[in-house]
Amino acid sequence: MADSYDVIIIGSGAGGGTLAWKLAPSGKRVLLLERGDYLPRERDNWDSTAVFLQAKYTTTEQWLDRHGKSFTPEQNYYVGGNTKFYGAALFRLRPEDFGEITHYGGTSPAWPLSYEDFEPWYAEAERLYHVHGAAGEDPTDGPRSGDFPYPAVRHEPRIQRLSDDLVALGLHPAHLPIGVMLDQGVDGKAVHGSRCIRCDRVDGFPCPVNGKADAQTVCVDPALREHSNLELVTNAHVQRLETSADGRTVTALVASLPDGSETRFVGDLVVVSCGALNSSLLLLRSANEAHPNGLANSSDQLGRNYMRHNNMALMALSEEPNPTVFQKTLVLNDWYHRGEDWEYPWGSIQMLGKSDGEQLRGSAPQALAFLARLAPDAPLDWLAQHAVDFWLSSEDLPHPDSRVTLERDGTVRLSIEDENNTEPLVRLRKKFESMLSHLGMHDVVHHRNVYLHKGLDVSATAHQAGTARFGHDPSSSVLDLHCKAHDLDNLYVVDSSFFVSIGAVNPTLTIIANALRVGDHLVERLG
Repeated sequence: MADSYDVIIIGSGAGGGTLAWKLAPSGKRVLLLERGDYLPRERDNWDSTAVFLQAKYTTTEQWLDRHGKSFTPEQNYYVGGNTKFYGAALFRLRPEDFGEITHYGGTSPAWPLSYEDFEPWYAEAERLYHVHGAAGEDPTDGPRSGDFPYPAVRHEPRIQRLSDDLVALGLHPAHLPIGVMLDQGVDGKAVHGSRCIRCDRVDGFPCPVNGKADAQTVCVDPALREHSNLELVTNAHVQRLETSADGRTVTALVASLPDGSETRFVGDLVVVSCGALNSSLLLLRSANEAHPNGLANSSDQLGRNYMRHNNMALMALSEEPNPTVFQKTLVLNDWYHRGEDWEYPWGSIQMLGKSDGEQLRGSAPQALAFLARLAPDAPLDWLAQHAVDFWLSSEDLPHPDSRVTLERDGTVRLSIEDENNTEPLVRLRKKFESMLSHLGMHDVVHHRNVYLHKGLDVSATAHQAGTARFGHDPSSSVLDLHCKAHDLDNLYVVDSSFFVSIGAVNPTLTIIANALRVGDHLVERLG
């Protein structure tokens, strides 16, 4: 007979790792299962060739797109999940994002809860994940119960000049909210004893000095050290969930181990936190006689309404060298709710981590062609020395045919609607390019394909959300307001699956806040 736990959490990322931290002090027996292992701490953690060009830490899985073409998804299976590689930009959704919004390409539906409902957990999430920021700078930010728990990461001189130039254009740049364990002096530099050393590797790289606030560093490891009732099992890939004959209760989890064997785990409550895509895949794989279309799928909404933002990574060239090291400190949301001379939202512009020569060599010949237009005799390293890197993001909309499914042989198919509110991103980019000459930059840009594959490629799954939306009505949603499956009494899904819409800012803080919110509910339910 397998050991029995009060709660089993599958997945240790922003949802599962945070939830484990929240439940650990309860004294209940909690098991955290992770498909992968701890990420090795090694020099390659900060090597552009290893991380981006060789994709050393990315899964080797092969999925199919809607046309049957094979691709490798941007998925990382380690303790801490995808937060090991995220850029730690931790935004709250805007209050308006929780309501119905009319976009150029359709309607973003209203959430069953409001910004005010989430605000207390947003505040707790910011404290837990060491979010640095400055309240009152961003006109789109919602009301806050208090200031950011940590002061904004200071701009370096070139980014401060960019901020000043944006202000001179009548715009409202703000310090980007970012989760790092940084203690900075009056000059912004990391002081002695700071875990974050303010390097140029924050965005897309794992942090071997544990200075980035990822789920392993701030939740999983501290909870394991402090609470013996929490257990972690790594390299346990959960293949399916089994249920009682009536289908109302998950009775066991079946996981495969590295040696090919299987093992079973039993828990009173089961929480699936594998990320929007893999959580749906697990539930679809768990189809049985009581749930022929997959667990929690009586609504036929499981796997549908997948969102991941319309994104674009761009590199502009500063007329003067850009010696910035920690570049990811600025965001511009002036057109978040309404574009210029347009009635619909555009989206958000934020800084990316600083590009380097290796990343540009990885995007050749595109980078070489870009260089030839501006400085034909200059090397790629010159291009990197003058680079200023930006991330443009606009909202894609939930669509029933944007979905993840399983083929008969178990192969994953990820289908995305080609034209899903893409016009706002086009307009945001044109506006961005029109401003460059006023910002001390050349008026052309280079796509940073090495960071984001090829623009809106299906493999770019970093901002995944949807697939198991929450709501009041079991006929149109998968989860209830506590993120419990409508169809089962002891099954929860706690990751980005529950999103009804995605807004245009990074989703991770909302995942964390929701995990804390559901954690409070589970503590109460457990007694």
